[in-house]
Amino acid sequence: MVKIGEHIELPDFPLLLAPMEDVSDPPFRAVCKDNGADLMYSEFISSEGLIRDAIKSLRKLDFSEEERPFGIQIFGGDEEALGLSAKICETVKPDLVDINFGCPVKKVAMKGAGAGVLKDIDLMVRLTSSVVKSTSLPVTVKTRLGWDENTKNIEEVAERLQDIGIKALAIHGRTRTQMYKGEADWTLIGKVKNNPRITIPIFGNGDIDSPEKAVEYKNRYGVDGIMIGRAAIGYPWIFNEIKHFVATGKHLAAPTVASRVAVCKKHLHKSFEWKGPKVGIYEMRRHYTNYLKGMPGIKEYRGKLVTLETVTEIEAVLDEIMLKYHDYTFEKTAIELVNYHENCPLD
Repeated sequence: MVKIGEHIELPDFPLLLAPMEDVSDPPFRAVCKDNGADLMYSEFISSEGLIRDAIKSLRKLDFSEEERPFGIQIFGGDEEALGLSAKICETVKPDLVDINFGCPVKKVAMKGAGAGVLKDIDLMVRLTSSVVKSTSLPVTVKTRLGWDENTKNIEEVAERLQDIGIKALAIHGRTRTQMYKGEADWTLIGKVKNNPRITIPIFGNGDIDSPEKAVEYKNRYGVDGIMIGRAAIGYPWIFNEIKHFVATGKHLAAPTVASRVAVCKKHLHKSFEWKGPKVGIYEMRRHYTNYLKGMPGIKEYRGKLVTLETVTEIEAVLDEIMLKYHDYTFEKTAIELVNYHENCPLD
């Protein structure tokens, strides 16, 4: 069992769903929870937006009891604002508050928030301390190895943040300048985990796209758990596939066409319910290709799905796909990692 603070208990080697802007909303989280995600977070929320009562920011606080344990992730570069936003988060009673010190996109990092804070570790400590002092909830942090190749300071960061009271640390194995390019380097993540001074859970993040890789990194680096982002987009089954492989050393069968269509339908209904008929259907269009990836001739059906405007019409096409391809067998159990959106701060 892995514990975060006094009250959050996770299974051995938990699998966390990474907070992803414009991706990890309640509909997406629902299908990931169904398929084995142990801990999930909101999309990241601007502390300034919360304080201003920005409608979009407040909406991101929504979550259901079924999602617990659940964390709300905030970001910002001002101590007072970040502390106050933690108090606002506390009012909706999540299980923890997470601070984003990892988002690399320019509009965040260049304003001294997200990964931009990696340039100033003293500031990172002050910001974190402000949040820890502002809430009774466990505070966790997600960050990167450093700003660039010359400033990989994650070992110092881990010790200093633990010393001021964070209860867990998730580390993405890239620097800010790498963005999402190249291969994630887990070497320093392993060093943090194996530092005898570190007693809080350490979760590794970056490029986990198969059960084999999850087990390999678990054994090689000794992390307490793994955070998965891009590989879960359109493929929430990856959580249970990893769990099964960890427990048995064997692969689960790839999800059938019927399973893919069923999960796609649930995602569609949740999107419709949470976002409303117009936005819910429009924003669901980005997901169809991911759910149906690899099926022959699927391009034609995707062309239909992204033009339809009612749930009934969309479900009719999904049913047609299921009937036509019901015997189709998928060869791979996990999709390759792709950049979902060029401006989306993924895992």
